[in-house]
Amino acid sequence: MIFHFLILGKEKIIKNTDDIEVAERKSLKNKRKFEFKVYFLFYPLLILPLLILLIKDDNIAKLLLFTKSNNSEKDERILGHLPYKEALNESLIEIQPDILVHKEMYSSLLKMKKDAERDGVYLVLLSGFRSIKLQNQIFYSLKSIRNQEASERARVSAPPGYSEHSTGFAIDFGDAYERSTDFEQSFENTNAFKWLKKNAARYHFKLSFDKKQSSVDYEPWHWRYEGSIEALKIFESSNRKAL
Repeated sequence: MIFHFLILGKEKIIKNTDDIEVAERKSLKNKRKFEFKVYFLFYPLLILPLLILLIKDDNIAKLLLFTKSNNSEKDERILGHLPYKEALNESLIEIQPDILVHKEMYSSLLKMKKDAERDGVYLVLLSGFRSIKLQNQIFYSLKSIRNQEASERARVSAPPGYSEHSTGFAIDFGDAYERSTDFEQSFENTNAFKWLKKNAARYHFKLSFDKKQSSVDYEPWHWRYEGSIEALKIFESSNRKAL
């Protein structure tokens, strides 16, 4: 009897070692679920002010984009110019004697030129597509003639393989009434340039080298076309670095 009592007592002790009843354990489990739901509901409210600050503050957003770009992308520029592939022959079309342009910008360029004429402005097409071979001749021959170092010449002429003209989407304009301003910064004082500044975006043309950037000299005559998916892809890197 005594032995049997000891056994029963031992069993009772073993059963009572878990001093948290089943109902209490379920209650604690439910409490943890409730606490998790509360955190889940209030967590967005904590980060919402930060998101609003980032959206409203352009400087912070640009800094984040710049940091991401620096960390994930290699800067492939040479003397301030980005690399560009040469357009395929089948993608080019002659817009006037000795001047080829990309087929995708042909219609927009013609329409812009005709619309400018209706306003009394006569745009002259000075230069369109240039092969990498031709760009090589221009860059190195003129550098030699002018006795300039590569860094000096690159401010007014891109190294071969780094010119927007090789894509077929770049065009140089002049003013028919002021030819002395061809390829000169004084072109910005012509009616042709003033018309382009006001209207070119309607035809998807953009000034490539404005006064805001410092790596290349200001070129008011040099414009590029961004009115097609292919053109946007080609110049996406340049536009991103302009941020």
